[in-house]
Amino acid sequence: MNDFSLIETLRWEPDTGFVRLRLHLARLSRSARRIGFPNPAATAAKLEAAVASADMPLRIRLTLDRHGHIEVMSTPFVPTPTGTEWKVRLAKARLDSTDKLLRLKTTRRGVYEAARAEYPASEADEVLLLNERDDVCDGTITSIFLDDGSGMLRTPPISCGLLAGVLRTELICQRKARVGRITRQDLTAGKLYVGNSLRGLIHARLVD
Repeated sequence: MNDFSLIETLRWEPDTGFVRLRLHLARLSRSARRIGFPNPAATAAKLEAAVASADMPLRIRLTLDRHGHIEVMSTPFVPTPTGTEWKVRLAKARLDSTDKLLRLKTTRRGVYEAARAEYPASEADEVLLLNERDDVCDGTITSIFLDDGSGMLRTPPISCGLLAGVLRTELICQRKARVGRITRQDLTAGKLYVGNSLRGLIHARLVD
């Protein structure tokens, strides 16, 4: 249980600062407490130091290891253009719904990397994973949302074996999304979106 680090990936904007910072910090603290990592009390200060001289949008990757060491890396961030549609495909790899580490964002990403490697980038912008019961779970870097015509987006329950994404949490708290099982067949029965805190919601089209 100790051969990995926790991760948070954030967006920073010159005019508004860190996007969804409170939710990211809350998830990191909750995850650290759950697995016995030290309390990441210095996180906010480390993040502010990393952007002290920044003047352009940044992608910030923060890691916390089992010793409490925090590392922050930044790279320029280019937003996804409005109106973008991603091609998504289904992975042959399956997630194990009983694996509780899937509920945390960590550097242990073997199953996601294997799923992404199933298709070249020219054939898929994102790859979606199902669990052993064929429930829809996660993308390799995104949460999954379905507009089924009910007036709220539907997103899979954590119990299916997936990450509690920050964007997912925000949309649920804002009553723009609700938790509900999504089957493989449902993916073509409504309007599909994928998204994360870094890029927001992106319209998606499932390619068989």
